[in-house]
Amino acid sequence: MGDHTAELETKRAKVTRPDAALSSSSPPPSSSWSPSSWRTKHIAHQPRYEDVKHLSQVTDQLKSLPPIVQPEEVDDLKRYLGEVAAGKRFILQGGDCAERFVDCRQDRIEAKVKIMLQMSLVLVWGARVPLVRIGRMAGQFMKPRSSDTEVVDGKTVETYKGDSINAFDPADRKPDPERLLKAYFFASTTMNYVRGLMSCGFADLHHPSAWDLSFVRNTDKQRNYREMTERICHALDFMQACGFRDDPSMRQAQLFSSHEGLLLPFEEAMTTTVASEQGGPSRHYNLGAHFLWIGDRTRQLDGAHVEYFRGITNPIGIKVGPTTDPSELVQLIQRLSPSNEPGRITLITRFGVDKVKALLPPVIRAVQGAGLTVVWECDPMHGNTRKVEGSGIKTRSFEDVLNELLHTFDVHAEQGTWLGGVHFEMTGDDVTECTGGSVGVSDDDLSTRYESFCDPRLNYTQSLEMAFLIAKRLSRLQQPSKR
Repeated sequence: MGDHTAELETKRAKVTRPDAALSSSSPPPSSSWSPSSWRTKHIAHQPRYEDVKHLSQVTDQLKSLPPIVQPEEVDDLKRYLGEVAAGKRFILQGGDCAERFVDCRQDRIEAKVKIMLQMSLVLVWGARVPLVRIGRMAGQFMKPRSSDTEVVDGKTVETYKGDSINAFDPADRKPDPERLLKAYFFASTTMNYVRGLMSCGFADLHHPSAWDLSFVRNTDKQRNYREMTERICHALDFMQACGFRDDPSMRQAQLFSSHEGLLLPFEEAMTTTVASEQGGPSRHYNLGAHFLWIGDRTRQLDGAHVEYFRGITNPIGIKVGPTTDPSELVQLIQRLSPSNEPGRITLITRFGVDKVKALLPPVIRAVQGAGLTVVWECDPMHGNTRKVEGSGIKTRSFEDVLNELLHTFDVHAEQGTWLGGVHFEMTGDDVTECTGGSVGVSDDDLSTRYESFCDPRLNYTQSLEMAFLIAKRLSRLQQPSKR
């Protein structure tokens, strides 16, 4: 795979686009910033490559390859996120904890898109505002780990850090730069197929896939979910009868890509300078994804990740957890968005069901007190991971995930802020990784079909049920007066 890519003549170092692609209102970074200026800073959670020259050769190849996304799409997403910040849209962000190369298959991709579309229909019904769909897909091939090594069968080996870095097989844990090229091609293939699905009828909202509610064992719940589904379908039928069927916007849906911006040599290679035709300032886009986020472990103010992120035009997510100092978070936001641009910063909170009521309010007050414009999004997954006694299998409880989300809605209502989105690790497949929900997965069921190489995901039925419950909450939520 490595040899033939070097022959491609498409260069991504400098691209000229019309001024429309530079619609972002934020100023370019200072002259001291460049896509490689992060190399002067301390960097955390990076793999140790034995052959640094080989890594450099691979990143040079990556720089020559076509972009995975387009600058105009990035600008569209940022504009939509600005509307989320104003309470005029809602976000559904979801997908695998860490994508696997082996899952770049037609059926797996279609399953992910299907559940995203079904959940989005339900959430639109509840929120009564347009939805922004962002997949943890087409690039989420790497994960930071709490330890560099682990013991497997009595041997100390490197931890699995995602398919773009090393293999899940303990015998193949050495970081391999060639995997970055594979990650690029699998991400490109996934994004290309998603675009095709969205443009060729798969996303036709007048024909949602079958709504199988047989997983709901509680008859009252099943009746409520079925009634909501019927109302959604009747509304779609009504729009079709009114003549909206031929409007492309009613048959298609946008699905943006996202991943954690962890491996900076790869992210640097994905960075393109886009020049204005009118002689205005150039901007730097990471065209490996529409949206990137900084993880809870890599958001140090003086660190390499913050240095890299401050210079790209893409909208940025920041994971906010129990270790976050509110005053330091304010400084971080100001460094990443000095012009306080709407849509630039999304704060993705992940405190855990037992901590969110105590820890979220001071964070909101600090951000509000500094006059900062942000999108508030809840990740109710990462703070609620536990290991099953005896087996050591990692899992999450559906009820804990739901309750953290409901507590987060409560806190934002009390603080007068708009919770603008939800962030799930989920799949469209029938796995058994998270317990609970109407499908009734127990600890004993987890080994039946546990496929994740990292953290547990909500399965198809749990994800759909979660959407119904969120929609119910959104439908009765007293939304901010700014809407």
